[in-house]
Amino acid sequence: MKRFIKEWGLFLLFITIFLLSRWLIWFPVTVDGHSMDPTLSDKERLIVIKTAKIERFDIVVADEEENGEQKQIVKRVIGMPGDTISYDKDTLRVNGREVNESYLDDYLKRYQDDKLQATYDFNPYFQSLAKASKAFTQDSSGQTTFEVTVPEGHYYLLGDDRIVSKDSRAVGTFTKDNLVGEVKFRYWPLTKTGTVV
Repeated sequence: MKRFIKEWGLFLLFITIFLLSRWLIWFPVTVDGHSMDPTLSDKERLIVIKTAKIERFDIVVADEEENGEQKQIVKRVIGMPGDTISYDKDTLRVNGREVNESYLDDYLKRYQDDKLQATYDFNPYFQSLAKASKAFTQDSSGQTTFEVTVPEGHYYLLGDDRIVSKDSRAVGTFTKDNLVGEVKFRYWPLTKTGTVV
């Protein structure tokens, strides 16, 4: 027994800690779709921390029900509980204060250049959505100026690719219980391995 513990003890301890942390602290998730482009791409694999404190602009995984089925989505927190969120021609205001969304700079420029037609050349439907849009961020009815008050205990989530993302603009806010955790790390593809912001 002593020999077994000496040879395998460290390995077994590592496996035990790994499994416990996987159960209690973190889990893997795969991005499904293009709603977080270009920050996160379709099929990228991520590590999500269950115990992280959720703050504005964190990228999170949330539980959502669609057509009677549960699924997990990856979105960015824009509105915290009690916030008033407004957009006016792609300018975000949080509780009346203008806030820069630097993570949108790349796609906003592409939108201004050619309404993302070159970016969406792989998907004619995306091209048609972008061509018909009046702003990069508009509400579900196509208004470029809109305001939302986030209920207490709820979060307002948007995808970074506002043209194609189905998010709080269409399905409403998410409760804290709906938020499974914060995306902290990308481990696939290997060329993009690292922390996610």
